[in-house]
Amino acid sequence: MSRRRPAHSILLAIVVVLRLRRRTEARSRLDEKFTVIIVLALGVLIAPTPVGQGILDFLPW
Repeated sequence: MSRRRPAHSILLAIVVVLRLRRRTEARSRLDEKFTVIIVLALGVLIAPTPVGQGILDFLPW
């Protein structure tokens, strides 16, 4: 299953970019909530990867 994570992450990243390109006025509240859920899922998928660890190391917490 861990071998498929990068593919899922890339697909979700593409979906997020396409959804965020839409104009804000054209989005409903349900559409915005769905986008938030997708972004959270993307975060969960990339968190244990080296890219996710690099982002965590980069943030000034």
